Amino acid sequence: MKSKRNGEVIVLWAILTERQIFHNSILDYLLSLAIFVVGSWFLRLIKKFLLARLGRWAKRRKKEFLSFLINCGEQNLLPLIYLGVFYLSINRLTLSPLWHKIINSLCLALLVFFVVRFFLTLLNRGLDYYLIKHETAASKRYAFRIASKFFSVLIWLLAFIVFLDNLGVEISALVAGLGIGGIAVALSAQVLLSDLFSYFTIYFDRPFEVGDFIIVDNFSGTVENIGLKTTRIRSLTGEELVFSNTDLISSRLRNYKTMKRRRITFTIGVSYQTDAALVKEIPQILADIVNSIPNTELNRSHFSGFGEYSFRFEVVYYVLTNDYIKYMDIQQEINLKIIEEFGKRGIKLAYPTQTLYLRNG
Repeated sequence: MKSKRNGEVIVLWAILTERQIFHNSILDYLLSLAIFVVGSWFLRLIKKFLLARLGRWAKRRKKEFLSFLINCGEQNLLPLIYLGVFYLSINRLTLSPLWHKIINSLCLALLVFFVVRFFLTLLNRGLDYYLIKHETAASKRYAFRIASKFFSVLIWLLAFIVFLDNLGVEISALVAGLGIGGIAVALSAQVLLSDLFSYFTIYFDRPFEVGDFIIVDNFSGTVENIGLKTTRIRSLTGEELVFSNTDLISSRLRNYKTMKRRRITFTIGVSYQTDAALVKEIPQILADIVNSIPNTELNRSHFSGFGEYSFRFEVVYYVLTNDYIKYMDIQQEINLKIIEEFGKRGIKLAYPTQTLYLRNG
């Protein structure tokens, strides 16, 4: 009976040997285990003495970014090195094709996972740093968070497709399905996505910002809020105007916030009964009036032509500020001085008149 069982064991061993389940000697397994143990022990020494001391030094010197890199490396890169040690140790063994494929697939999955996580951690850290340094508006931070989440999902999806492709999976049908699904989603959310992309265009190109006074077609006002879908403007008459971001990007708008100086043109008319000598003096009189007022720069002053009932004079000057109220104060002062100077010289401003000639018979 005992010899029969021994015979069965010998047969089973022969079958397993023939199917290449046990191809390695005990020495092979011991060497593989030794490589993994020694490599892991060496990595623990590096983590304990080098990374720990470097982390304490960075903390004392307040090197925040270096501390972040050390922590990120411990969470993502160090497991990859452990994975490399494991792969190096197991690679010494002769494995069956099935186990070889399983281990390679597992290592590839872990490699993709840790690399993508490391990259996204760096990306989020950079985004946090940018928002802290450059942005205080909650709406803009919220928009960047949404974009970051969308970008993260896209990267994970691409990494998953690359992983399947390396496993030998036929991904053309999957990619085609994702493409059709993406087109369907994009078409159904076309308006929303258009406004969202327009928001980022406004943010990066900065045609206007909160607080700017702009004119869009026949509407004007001060920008109060730039949202993900709409921008809100407070008009001069007090009501709130709501524009979609896409409409603003596709419209021609004027931004008065960036204006350094305002160009002003005005004309006046004097009576045709004015003496010719005074007509010659009027351009210089107007020029002296403009030059006498602070925050102005004269461009030109001319006798421009003959109107229906007056001599026409045209003056062009610059107000050296973009403040509309300041401009109106200056124009008011110019008008009052014109009345004063013309009154001293007996120059009469024109008003609409008609002369009728009657012929008898």
